[in-house]
Amino acid sequence: MKLTFAKGDIGSAPKDYARIVLTDEAKGVKRLVRENGIESIEIGTGKPADMTQRRFITLCRGIIRAAREHKKRKIALQFDKTPELFKNLQDITPEEVSSLAAQNFELADFEFTTFKTKPKEGFGGVDEVQLYGRSYKTIEDVAKRGQVIGMAVNGARALANTPGGDMTPRGLAKAAKDAVKGLPVSVKTLGRKEMEALGMGSLLGVAKGSPEEPTFTILEYKGSNAAPIVLAGKGVTFDSGGLNLKPSNSIYEMHMDMAGAASVIHAVAAAARLKLKKHVIALVPSVENMPGQGAYRPGDILKSMSGKTIEVLNTDAEGRLILADALTYAKRFKPAVVIDVATLTGAVMVALGLHASGLLTKDDKLAEALLAAGEASGDYLWRLPLWDEYEYMAKGSAFADLSNITVGASGKYGGATEGAMFLWQFAKELGCPWAHLDIASRMTAAPGDELAKGATGEPVRALVKFIEGY
Repeated sequence: MKLTFAKGDIGSAPKDYARIVLTDEAKGVKRLVRENGIESIEIGTGKPADMTQRRFITLCRGIIRAAREHKKRKIALQFDKTPELFKNLQDITPEEVSSLAAQNFELADFEFTTFKTKPKEGFGGVDEVQLYGRSYKTIEDVAKRGQVIGMAVNGARALANTPGGDMTPRGLAKAAKDAVKGLPVSVKTLGRKEMEALGMGSLLGVAKGSPEEPTFTILEYKGSNAAPIVLAGKGVTFDSGGLNLKPSNSIYEMHMDMAGAASVIHAVAAAARLKLKKHVIALVPSVENMPGQGAYRPGDILKSMSGKTIEVLNTDAEGRLILADALTYAKRFKPAVVIDVATLTGAVMVALGLHASGLLTKDDKLAEALLAAGEASGDYLWRLPLWDEYEYMAKGSAFADLSNITVGASGKYGGATEGAMFLWQFAKELGCPWAHLDIASRMTAAPGDELAKGATGEPVRALVKFIEGY
């Protein structure tokens, strides 16, 4: 999408550009109006008093979705012509407005068409958005940076949407390399032999049921010499549940169980493209969790890279097993902070619904920074407890140091905390702040998101915002 800026009034826009007219009609109203040979799309924003940053984000997406619905490839827009609609956004600078708009224009124009036959008229989309009003170079520069972030999110969405038959662990490793091609990012991928030498028995245990070879990819962007920010993303390219096979109504879309990996890959790519003066590393442990010959079983005991042993009580709690070895591997970088990102539990959806990801950490300052980054970017987070009282959840095995799920009647409660508490058993050895983001609740677009069906690419925006400010 081309984003251009023009000084003056939208009335001077070329006739072949559909003008976007914002009204205080009910939120969601979208209609095409033709008058004197000029087409306008009227969009209701709701009452000015109800306008918030969250609503502004959805409005920006709604503008593009409306243009797509009416097959308008070029649109003209002017936010400052109706200032009364945005009087509640006075705390947001024009630069921030510009960045948010650019990011969300890109997000709303995304459609996953890789496996569709291209129609003669081409796939629908918006080719150009021309913004009218006060034009400052700083605003234009920030908008272009916003587009970089939006395109990074879409890159993560494209990865996550790719079917499991086409996005294997080795395919994900290649996609990671492709995502940073031409950027100052080093990429290294470990294979089975290297992981065996490192003692990554937890990750390799999960991989045993699939003929697809596991991989462990490390991406490093060294924009400074400071201790690195390490991001670890769950890369289960298809999750059948293993021998604890998922029911048929839960197995669809499990090719997106590598959405955490996709997000950390593209967060690093965005940091490099934006030339942030930060040191960022992404770790991508990747497996396919299948019930094939040789699959790990309930009751098996795995030895992790840390030396801790884990009794497998459910083969469908596999993401925490591969992340355990990733967290131990992260220690070698002497990180400033470690954040893991994973579609870890259905329980987080029960707790939070579909509009926020779960945040779990023992570090209050880190929690505040991540919550602020989520609120500012639109990748909303909500903190859940990780108190010592829950530690028993990871220590229920009679035969190993840890169990991968809680045993007994209490096992049906607090699943998001249970998963994070298991990871904490490895993160506590890092010697730096750590947080876990459970993004299962934001894996796919929710009603009202004004996004195409499929992956959301969250939390790329929050991670970039965090990296910028940490």
